[in-house]
Amino acid sequence: MSSSSRGILPPNRVGTYESPERGASGSLNQLGAEMNDNDETELLSVSWNQDYGCFAAGTSRGFRIYNCDPFKETFRRDLKSGGFKVVEMLFRCNILALVGGGANSQYPPNKVIIWDDHQSRCIGEFAFRSEVRAVKLREDRIVVVLEHKIYVYNFMDLKLLHQIETLANPRGLCCLSHNPNTSVLVCPGLQRGLVRIEHFGLNLTKLINAHDSHVACFTLTMDGLLLATASAKGTLIRIFNTMDGTRLQEVRRGVDRAEIYGIALSPNAQWLATSSDKGTVHIFRLRVRVVGEDSYANSSAPQAQPLVHQNSSTSLDTLISTNTGANPGSSLSFMRGVLPKYFSSEWSFARFHLPEDTQFIAAFGSQNTVIIVGMDGSFYRCSFDPLHGGEMLQQEHIRFLRTDSRPR
Repeated sequence: MSSSSRGILPPNRVGTYESPERGASGSLNQLGAEMNDNDETELLSVSWNQDYGCFAAGTSRGFRIYNCDPFKETFRRDLKSGGFKVVEMLFRCNILALVGGGANSQYPPNKVIIWDDHQSRCIGEFAFRSEVRAVKLREDRIVVVLEHKIYVYNFMDLKLLHQIETLANPRGLCCLSHNPNTSVLVCPGLQRGLVRIEHFGLNLTKLINAHDSHVACFTLTMDGLLLATASAKGTLIRIFNTMDGTRLQEVRRGVDRAEIYGIALSPNAQWLATSSDKGTVHIFRLRVRVVGEDSYANSSAPQAQPLVHQNSSTSLDTLISTNTGANPGSSLSFMRGVLPKYFSSEWSFARFHLPEDTQFIAAFGSQNTVIIVGMDGSFYRCSFDPLHGGEMLQQEHIRFLRTDSRPR
C-alpha cells in the first residue's frame, strides 16, 4: 500500500460558498420549521473539531459546518457532483480535509483533499491505493488512516514523516494531541487489544495492552497525557497515563455487550462521557489530575511523570482487608478471586437517554453541559448536576438535517 501526494495546487473550485450571513440558507433559529433540505440529502458522517466547539456534517451533497454554542450553521457547500464521508476541521480555521463518499460521488474514497475554504481552492491532495478510513489534523501534522497503515505528513510541505503499521482498522481509529507543547498520536497496535502511543516530541513509542478484546474506541486529552479506551465488548472504559502506560482508573458502562460510538474527556479532565448503541450517554467522574505539562515540553527524555492517580473509591483488596481485620486467613479473603469484576469498577455518575436506533457522539460543553450529535440529524444540549448526578436535563433539541440515515 503506497501513497502519493501533490504540494500546493492551482485554484480548483469545487462548489459555491453559501453562508447564512449572506442569506443563502436562512436563519438557523428557523431551521426546525423551514428546512431547505429534501429527502435526497443523506447524512454520511458527523465529527467534532479539536476543541468540540464546532462539528462537521458530511452529506451526499457536500458538507456543512455548525457552531455548538450557540447552535448555528456556520457555512455549507451543497454540490451536485457528490458528497463527503470524511470532513475533518482544523479548530475554527478555513482549512478542511475532505474524503469523498456516497453514491455517485465524483470524489474517490481513496483521495484526501486539503481544502482552503477562504480561497475556495484545493491546496493539497493525497492519493492512495486503498480507501481512506479517517483523516486527523493538527497545526503541524496531517494524519491519513487506512485500514492497515497510518501516514503522518508535515503540514507545511506535505512531506511524509512517519508510516505506522496497524492491525485491521476499518473504523479509522486514531487520535492526536492538540497542545503545541505535546505531539502525541494514538492508534491500534499490531495485536488485538493493543494500543500504540507515539510521543513524537520525545521520540518515544509506548505500547499498552488496553483490553483482552479488540479496541473499539479511544480518545486523548488535548495535551495527549491522558488516554481513555473501550473494547469491542463495550462494558469497560479504561484511563491510562500515556507516558508510562499506567492504568489510572476503570469505569463501567454496563454489564451487557454494547458498541461504543464515542468517548469524550472534559477539558479539565474531571469528566468522561461515552455513547453506545444502548441509547444512553453516560457521564463518569474521573479521579486523576494532570501535572507536569511543562516538564513534558522541556524534557528531551521521558523522565517526566505527568499523571497522578487519586484513588476514588475503596478497592476490592481494601474492602476485604477492612472487613476481615487484615486477616489473610479470613473466610472473606477468597472473594478476591470470586467476586465479579464489576464490583471493583465505577459506575456512571449521570445519564441521558436517546433513541437506540441512531448513532450518537457526545462532547462536553460549558458549565456542566454535554452536547450530542446524531446520525439522524439531531443536536442535543443537556446539563448534569456535578454534585448529585442522576438523569441529565435536556436544554435544547434541534434537527439540523432531516434524514433517514442509520448507523454505519
